[in-house]
Amino acid sequence: MTRDLIVIAGPCAVENEEQVLKIAKKLKKLKVNYLRGGAFKPRTNSSDFQGLGEEGLKILFKAKKETGIKIVTEILDYNHLSLFEKYNVDVYQVGSRNMQNFELLKNLAERAGEKTILLKRGFANTKKEVLGAISYLKKYGHSGDIWFCERGIRTFANGEYDRFTLDVAIIADLSKEKRFDYKIIVDPSHAAGRKDLVENLAMAGVAAGADGIMVEVKNEEKDCPLCDASQAMNLEIFKKTLNKCKNIFNIR
Repeated sequence: MTRDLIVIAGPCAVENEEQVLKIAKKLKKLKVNYLRGGAFKPRTNSSDFQGLGEEGLKILFKAKKETGIKIVTEILDYNHLSLFEKYNVDVYQVGSRNMQNFELLKNLAERAGEKTILLKRGFANTKKEVLGAISYLKKYGHSGDIWFCERGIRTFANGEYDRFTLDVAIIADLSKEKRFDYKIIVDPSHAAGRKDLVENLAMAGVAAGADGIMVEVKNEEKDCPLCDASQAMNLEIFKKTLNKCKNIFNIR
């Protein structure tokens, strides 16, 4: 049976229409089926770029209409659900900060229906807590797919060589767990924090058993994104990374 690597790529944040449409069209040529981009951005510092909100969703929706690419974006608040429905978001991302926001999980489960939910592991959460978060979604009525995303955890490395430590072991463990009937996505960008490490971490995640990758990209090397600029790779480098990951996925 032919399997396809799930590939999610795009900017950390939606900044303007030109940026997103240009990336979306190039990703479509690479046969990437999911465009990521944050319309609402949870930032540690209140002075940092918070996203365009509804305008960002409008831009993602326009990219979807023009290219056919599906859109993935983070939901921060249950009150945003009506906007996600209005702009036909395909995959609802629950970010690492909200993995244990149980009221949000309950409300999403009741309202999201068959929409895919991408659940990002919190940066200090155990496997038991990950499974607990998934159980909330299932218990409260979610009927769509759930994708678990490993995006790195905090360790004593403390940023000496990466932003977070990618837990490849949990990917290997869950991929071998027969009762774990959910797709596993690896996000090497947030783990690395450095674009030069992203390719290696992506390949490691796929080799360990991930079903897909989620990578932050930018149009040109000269571009300087408003969010997480140091971890965004340009599309030419991403193309090479994508091919390597697909090769590993197909021989695994």
